[in-house]
Amino acid sequence: MKVLVCGAGQVGSSIARHLAGEGNNVTVIDNRADVVRKLADSIEVTTVVGNAAHPDILSQAGARDADMLVAVTHSDEVNMVACQVAHSLFEVPEKIARIRAQTYLDPAWADLYRREHLPIDLIISPEIEVARAISRRLRVPGAFDMIPFGHGRLRVIGVRCDDRCPVINTPLRQLTEIFPRLTIVVLGIVRNDRVIVPRGEDQMLPGDEVYFVTEEGHLERSMAAFGHEEKEARRMVIVGGGNVGLFLAEDLESSHSALNLKVIEIDPERSRLLAERLGRTVVITGDALEKSILDEANISESEAVIAVSNDDEVNILTSLLAKRAGCQRALALINNASYASLIGPLGIDAAVSPRESTVSTILQRIRRGRIHGVHSVRDGLAEIVEAEALETSPLVGSPLREIKLPAGLLIGAIVRGEDVIIPRGDTIIKPRDRVITFVVRTAIKRFEQLFAVRAEFF
Repeated sequence: MKVLVCGAGQVGSSIARHLAGEGNNVTVIDNRADVVRKLADSIEVTTVVGNAAHPDILSQAGARDADMLVAVTHSDEVNMVACQVAHSLFEVPEKIARIRAQTYLDPAWADLYRREHLPIDLIISPEIEVARAISRRLRVPGAFDMIPFGHGRLRVIGVRCDDRCPVINTPLRQLTEIFPRLTIVVLGIVRNDRVIVPRGEDQMLPGDEVYFVTEEGHLERSMAAFGHEEKEARRMVIVGGGNVGLFLAEDLESSHSALNLKVIEIDPERSRLLAERLGRTVVITGDALEKSILDEANISESEAVIAVSNDDEVNILTSLLAKRAGCQRALALINNASYASLIGPLGIDAAVSPRESTVSTILQRIRRGRIHGVHSVRDGLAEIVEAEALETSPLVGSPLREIKLPAGLLIGAIVRGEDVIIPRGDTIIKPRDRVITFVVRTAIKRFEQLFAVRAEFF
């Protein structure tokens, strides 16, 4: 597949790295020569220096032969025009744009993006994606990640194991014996920045980050099995009243009638806007790093602090101050991937990355086959994918024990109509089944071959 990536920032670089690592033909366009040169030195991509909205630059990048254009520059307008030019002049089949300005996303102007007007096949708003990701995590206290799959019937949960976790140092095959009525499958383990696709004899160790899949109705008991029986927070403080903080506060107000919510925002003018937009939320103007402001927010009695300012360091420090003051749980918005490994050791319960949220949404569109959901793990070390099995798939029709699955791939659950199936050796996948799979980076190509839509399907 030939893909043009417009913008070599964090998201653009991550997408280019994902796709180039899988053998795709990737060209990156950016108007910063030093950034483009640095990217070309680290991964095998073609680079073009220039404005991604200009026809001559897109032509130089090979737009006439491109299968997809991903526009993730820092300018909404450049992203939108790049999609228009790619469609009108070069007939690029698939066009994705990142758009931040909320006026462009107002439902009142939805007709703008029809093919006869401004043809964009997928619009991504990082702020909205991040707010949704945080909201999901807040619903499962004790988890650092939560992703719904299978029409909402399944939950993939990320938990961090410590010395108090009841199931550490226990072979995974024994989980079924210990919890016979519990639907739970460990999909993957991240240990010392290395991804492990577990087998029956593997064990979870203190410090591991574990991803498991369970039925929605088994979620509470599954968390208890990992030693987490915390209640969902009702007293929360949001630090940062930008778009992410505003979207999150609006979502929490609409979904929790008994919520006690406060927002700390340093800009007085923005605080006034927040107070106008939010009905039941207390807005406090001030610096969240000041003890007096945290005291005014009653941080010591809060059950969760969500730090989503535009500054990673402020988010980290605010989270630590809140935890030290007695706040039970801290979530921080982190843009810099270098900080990811510090989050657990510092005592921050969960981090949310705008880059990973955006990349996951884009990958869902890029992956070959009938893909219904993709979640990137640890900046692309692995992916959790929900894919639909078609008649032409080699997975269909034979017991799983007879199918040679590639190393680095684990099937965790199958959704068939209203039923959830935990796969065993004698399980047979049928057409239209939705299959939840954990795939390490090196096995992505083989995964796509297993689920690709082939010509004979039509």
